[in-house]
Amino acid sequence: MSADVVILGLGYVGLPLAHEASKAGLAVVGFDVNAQVIEGLNNGRSHVDDLDGAAIDEMLAAGFRATSDEAAIQNATTAVICVPTPLSDDGGPDLGAVMSATRTIGRNLRPGMLVILESTTYPGTTEEVIAPLLEELSGLTAGQDFEVAFSPERIDPGNAIYGMKNTPKVVGGLTPLATEKAAAFYRRFVDTVVPARGAREAETAKLLENTYRHINIALVNEMARFCHELGIDLWDVIRLAKTKPFGFQAFYPGPGVGGHCIPIDPNYLSHNVRSRLGYPFRFVELAQEINATMPAYVARRAQDILNDDAKALRGSTILLLGVTYKPDIADQRESPAVPLALSLLAQGANVVFHDPNVEQWRVGDATLHRVADLGQSVTTADLVILVQNHRSYDAEAIAEGSQRFFDTRGVTTSAHAVRL
Repeated sequence: MSADVVILGLGYVGLPLAHEASKAGLAVVGFDVNAQVIEGLNNGRSHVDDLDGAAIDEMLAAGFRATSDEAAIQNATTAVICVPTPLSDDGGPDLGAVMSATRTIGRNLRPGMLVILESTTYPGTTEEVIAPLLEELSGLTAGQDFEVAFSPERIDPGNAIYGMKNTPKVVGGLTPLATEKAAAFYRRFVDTVVPARGAREAETAKLLENTYRHINIALVNEMARFCHELGIDLWDVIRLAKTKPFGFQAFYPGPGVGGHCIPIDPNYLSHNVRSRLGYPFRFVELAQEINATMPAYVARRAQDILNDDAKALRGSTILLLGVTYKPDIADQRESPAVPLALSLLAQGANVVFHDPNVEQWRVGDATLHRVADLGQSVTTADLVILVQNHRSYDAEAIAEGSQRFFDTRGVTTSAHAVRL
């Protein structure tokens, strides 16, 4: 059975891509090595926040099928790689999943195919790693027998306004024809496609987007520390600054940064600069240092709040509210709640949690207790820390009902709450 596209990796990036392409009438095959994911999707079950079972049923009715049979790639016009790229031990991107997906395509590559990498990585990966590996395994020549391009994913889980269709799509190929083919492919189901000069520019654009956020979040996180010491309400400072209609964009402090993008992607660029050019990308490395220490800073502030009432952190019950990296989703990737909990546990605190999207939460080697009765637990905990402000939380009411309340998200106005 022929397909317009086979998507390798059916997670938070690949599945929304498959959904939008299916809606537009493309014949879509999803490839994944996880048998549980394959079985679930083919039976109408979703495993990502942004798509429910009805959306999967809609895809299946349009002809979508998920498979772990790589032979399905042979009959596809386009293959898109949407697999994770976590950090390796040396701080660069771990290309293990990308290389595996590339090998899978290479073994099944046919003349005329277009291969697109969406997984975030360092500049040069598409040209120096993906294309040569495809050539080696297929015996074909990139730019002559098949085309290769890069198009950075811009999925924002939980965003009700911007999704796959209405978020502009950057594409950059190894050849002008590759860029043209990739742009034509995405224009079938994305409103705006933005061609890049080449693959390296497209790869670097993704890293610039996230590095920009990483550095500005680090700026306000560092300001949060000294504003607290100086008795300045940083939340009000930001409120005032953002009234300026030009030259300023509001960023907010928090207990740390999470998700796949902000705490990870800028390191790809920093690692690439160090390894290729021999000097540091100082902004990124300083931002990483500041943001990575925020959970420990929050733990120290929690200790101070208890000390003010002559209570020790050791032996106190700390209730963490919201342990996902973003509000109103179940995604826990790189959540700052984990290092925060570890820091509190190391100091002898009894840490419990509540999250409407998480039933079981492992921190290190321990599975922490999830409180069943939020209202009662709020009143009995020695300290409640709002780590993630889910929509279902009435933060003001929780603050008023708690013995002590630490708001790391700046959403409360109650005099009873201590804000970051």
